[in-house]
Amino acid sequence: MADLPRILVITDRTQVRTTVENVVRAVCKEAGCTWVLLRDRDLPPLERRRMAQRLREVTNECKAKLSISSDAQLAADVGAEGVHLQRVSDIDGVRALLPKGWIGVSAHSVAEVRLAKEEGADYVTLSPIFPTESKPGYGPPLGLETIREASAIGIPIFALGGITPRSGFSCVEAGAYGFAVMGTVMRASSPGKVIRDYAAAFATSSSRA
Repeated sequence: MADLPRILVITDRTQVRTTVENVVRAVCKEAGCTWVLLRDRDLPPLERRRMAQRLREVTNECKAKLSISSDAQLAADVGAEGVHLQRVSDIDGVRALLPKGWIGVSAHSVAEVRLAKEEGADYVTLSPIFPTESKPGYGPPLGLETIREASAIGIPIFALGGITPRSGFSCVEAGAYGFAVMGTVMRASSPGKVIRDYAAAFATSSSRA
């Protein structure tokens, strides 16, 4: 989808120095980030709903898009622009709730990327590309070659897992549409600066094209 932003910021309240809302406000207002995914799936439902409502207010202020991980009904209730799923089998039901929403799927192999494309996902996150502090036991790193192979399938690939501003350029060069970032931004003392550093990967890639 041509209108998908290139950088997706994923929340993790356990890593922030202040609050998730403050981090989101910083990356959106200071650095122009236009897409945030509420993860924090371990929160009790009521607390997660409240966080979703607060993030909806912040993203509306910044004219940014909001997606919700796993919970399509919550996404619909707060007026989010998308939902991110763990299983492709959930896509059909989500389309009924969010007919115009962005539907993403987590993928951990080329085969899963292909299945997501076949089932009608709008994008995938492909992970882990590199070793990651956020999920050290998440599986062996897939590396850039997996991005190259997956990018030929024809669905936007967001590289996820251990992506730094420096390695982000390599991911784009390998064929990633963009990248999803969590810990590097959540832990940062200056989240806005980190996002600007990530965005430089696209400017550098364009200049070499």
